[in-house]
Amino acid sequence: MDHDTTKTALLEKLDNHLSNKILGQVSYHLDWEFIESLLIQNKNIIFDSPCLYSEIVEKGMYLARKYGYTYKYIECINENFMEVEERLSSRKSKLSQISKYKSYDIFVQALNGSKRPNDDNYIIVNSSKKIESYLSDVMDYIQE
Repeated sequence: MDHDTTKTALLEKLDNHLSNKILGQVSYHLDWEFIESLLIQNKNIIFDSPCLYSEIVEKGMYLARKYGYTYKYIECINENFMEVEERLSSRKSKLSQISKYKSYDIFVQALNGSKRPNDDNYIIVNSSKKIESYLSDVMDYIQE
């Protein structure tokens, strides 16, 4: 489940009729409804979203427990501001995605503002490295 896809779909149809705050709330609500629908069908879920709100972790853990799944949290970080800026500016971004940070301070705030499970049952990978350098750790974590 890609949060940017949900949010972009709403932006495309609502033509700026909602504030960013309401748009975010509605798009997350839809994400969770789709996720729950897939869990009911016994599907495994990967939710691709920034995790800037504790409610994201709480809701994910709640739904995992409700449907008998094991909750896993994998955070991808890249602390290299210049590299992140290059990636953002060179990608074909969706309507809901930024093409650059407004400042270095906002970038650092986003890095430091990530919410994680309280039980320390998560992993953080450095996405500035080649995927081969951390893929086996991710797969081991998922399969534990």
